[in-house]
Amino acid sequence: MPEPQPPVDRREIAADLERARRTLHSLLDHASSEELDRRSHGTRWTNEQLLFHMVFGYMVVRRLLPLVRVFSRLPDPVGRGFARALNAATPAFHEVNYRGSCAAASVFDRHRMGRHCDRVIAKLQRSLATEPETNMQRSMAFPVRWDPFFTDTMTVEQLYRYPGRHFDFHRNQLTLDRNPPL
Repeated sequence: MPEPQPPVDRREIAADLERARRTLHSLLDHASSEELDRRSHGTRWTNEQLLFHMVFGYMVVRRLLPLVRVFSRLPDPVGRGFARALNAATPAFHEVNYRGSCAAASVFDRHRMGRHCDRVIAKLQRSLATEPETNMQRSMAFPVRWDPFFTDTMTVEQLYRYPGRHFDFHRNQLTLDRNPPL
């Protein structure tokens, strides 16, 4: 019988969600049009497109949470098979991820991105606050080739923590003149 886990520190996760939300607003508020149109470092995206991609990480978590809840109830081989199939589709995923962020940044641009981020993070905050403690340790296999912060198996708790790591990683790739250190 597995040992019971201590309760998840939801305040810490909620604070990290809020930190990213505020940071995004600060970056958007202080960046010039020229800076937002500039290429980011180490990606094919402009700074504006990369900022949307950073918000997209939070959007993805909202869609992954129900999957983890479902797959955690299925036999392990089902989840591992699903993750293997997704890993096999990595090249297509990366192209869709790139092009999707380019297209979406033209809709959720510098003027709309902050409000969209506010809505997504507010939904994550509500979900986190009402998530049953027993769900926080539910897990499923993940396609580790899709993202450097995905692990072979991720719990609901790890999924709530994921977008902050993704956000901070990409924040370091921004080439804004006023991008204060983390």
